[in-house]
Amino acid sequence: MLIRKTFPITTFHGYIKLFSSLPSLELDTQLRSLCEIPNSQIPEAFSLFSRAVESHNTLPSPSTYNFLVHAFSRSGNSDLAYYVYKKMTQFCIFPNFVSLSCLVGCFVNAQKPNLGLGVVGLIIKRGFSVNTIVMSLLLKGFNRNGEFGKAIEVYRKMVSYGLSPDIVSYNILINSLCKEGKLKESMELLVEMENLGCEPNFVTYSILMDGFCKNGQVNEAFGLLKEMENLGLEADVVVYSTLINGLCREGDFEKGKRLFDMMLAKGISPNVVTYGCLIHQLCRIGKLKEASEMFNDMMGRGIKPDVVTYTGLIDGLCKGGLVVKAKEVFKLMALEGEEPNNVTYNVMINGLCKEGMISDALQTLDEMLEKGLRPDVVSYNTLLMGLCSNGKVDEAMKLFGVLSKDESSIEPDVIMFNMLLIGLCKEGRLDDAMEIYSKMAKRGVVGSLVTYNTLIGGYLQMGLVNRAMEFWKHVLEFGLVPDSATYSVMINGFCKMHMLNIAKGLFCKMKASGFSPSEINYNTIMASLCKEGSVEQARTLFQEMKNSDHKPNLVTFNTIIDGTLKSGDIKSAKGLLSEMLNMGFQPDTLTFSTLINRFSKLGLMDEAKKILERMIASNLPPDSFVFDSLLKGYYSRGETEEIIELLHQIADKGVLLDTELTSTILMCICHCTDKVDIMDFLPNFAQESSEGTSILSNDLLMKLDILPTNT
Repeated sequence: MLIRKTFPITTFHGYIKLFSSLPSLELDTQLRSLCEIPNSQIPEAFSLFSRAVESHNTLPSPSTYNFLVHAFSRSGNSDLAYYVYKKMTQFCIFPNFVSLSCLVGCFVNAQKPNLGLGVVGLIIKRGFSVNTIVMSLLLKGFNRNGEFGKAIEVYRKMVSYGLSPDIVSYNILINSLCKEGKLKESMELLVEMENLGCEPNFVTYSILMDGFCKNGQVNEAFGLLKEMENLGLEADVVVYSTLINGLCREGDFEKGKRLFDMMLAKGISPNVVTYGCLIHQLCRIGKLKEASEMFNDMMGRGIKPDVVTYTGLIDGLCKGGLVVKAKEVFKLMALEGEEPNNVTYNVMINGLCKEGMISDALQTLDEMLEKGLRPDVVSYNTLLMGLCSNGKVDEAMKLFGVLSKDESSIEPDVIMFNMLLIGLCKEGRLDDAMEIYSKMAKRGVVGSLVTYNTLIGGYLQMGLVNRAMEFWKHVLEFGLVPDSATYSVMINGFCKMHMLNIAKGLFCKMKASGFSPSEINYNTIMASLCKEGSVEQARTLFQEMKNSDHKPNLVTFNTIIDGTLKSGDIKSAKGLLSEMLNMGFQPDTLTFSTLINRFSKLGLMDEAKKILERMIASNLPPDSFVFDSLLKGYYSRGETEEIIELLHQIADKGVLLDTELTSTILMCICHCTDKVDIMDFLPNFAQESSEGTSILSNDLLMKLDILPTNT
């Protein structure tokens, strides 16, 4: 039954006294009088009717039943109209066509058009003819409910009943077809309605243009615009906003902006939707300055941004790294009286977390709670991800603990558990990770592939192969299909444990399973092969990589060049360097450091010196590792002058002395003291370094007993 509420029964002493003797005619008169417009008293009429039918002493006439169905329906009291209809069926009173038509409207208003469709069947069964108005009501009801297929079914029935839909019906139906993405059918219907003499109007074209734009067929939408204008129909702000939005969705901001300017030139004022489309697209393409300017222009025109516009701009600024500016817009939003919603807060929290502004993110969450908004699972997942990625895993665990204890709070999902597992495994806290995994199981949350990839990677990083393999078995037992990430964490883990054969086997299985290894996968295997001296295998893999979807990158070249030089194949290493340059890769600090280190170890100091000069010319400052390699190279050749020159370079460039470089300098000084007066040549070294890793130059000499203690 549709009835959800009843009006309080007003006591009319006169009515109650008359119930036992009230003639039907007088009851009819009283009921009709109470329903008269404009002074209708519907609650009182319903009270009187319900008392009458429940007492069974005096009943309204059949015509009054029909009258009340119409009156209650007309006043928007669908539940009351349906109640009267039920009483009619109870007393075997046949409703007339008007009553049944009203009943269709009642069901449509109650968002139950399927029941309305049933009433249409009853209308036909009673021998009445349905009309366009009734069927249009059903079309509207199904369309509003998103039951577009049903709306089309109603149209087919209309045609079968010999009815000619009016423009409203056609527009409803065209809208239904567009919502279902049936644009071809919607255009066929447009032709059909024109052939039947029903001219499309402005609404028709607006619906069609919106449908084509949302389907990415913007050119077709512009064709409809031209057709509409040829019929003398002028586009308004809604049409222009639709087309601008379509262009922006296709990434054509420039054309969208030109259309915007054309709209202004025609004297059509943009609305919040128009500006929102353009601002959103500017943010998507990273033109944040222009987005802010358009936002200010919008405000200058007196157009108040809505929550969607504010949220889009805040999101764009956050993604562009302008979180401080995003915070200003967020504050402006509140000042302008536009309340942020959950999405706005989530975007702001996410932006703050990504910038490491965790305390601000937590304050934003508190503000959200103070304003009566209930953070959703996205809010907490965003915050937990920010805490974990910024190394604040303990704080993340505390927040999760609060959520777990609060039964009125959100239910943690698999994403939330995965965030914690990733943070804990990254820190090597596997016991805590297993505790979270157990809580996950107790809550009935099924682990995803990310869950098991994380745990497998965590245990392999700690060298606990057996535990890692237990989770690998879980992946297979639970029907999960290993993905490229699964293979990647395992390849990386086994390579770090020097279990290269297993890693190579997994690499082959990965390819056999249809996954294309990434640059990281190739580089990881290649580095391990080079470390164990299997340079030929590494070079074979390098050639395979060149023929794959993932081409070698700078890391690849650094790895293979280092391995090739380590094997003593200088010619091939130089060839690889030339190939790297030809592919457009510029050497980085690691490239230069690798070359200098390997050339120095091979005693090719002229080559090493040339590489050093190229490194300096490339504005890449040599570090302690580079100078350590060169000093050892010159030391092994006994080239004192080159050693002294390098010591001066170290001092001039302010290179920090780490333990390794300090040890090498001591070794070189010991060598030099036999041939030169060290005091004449030794420079003053930089003293800035981490505590415990540096030593003063004077202290170096005093340890060697070659500097007087009174200096």
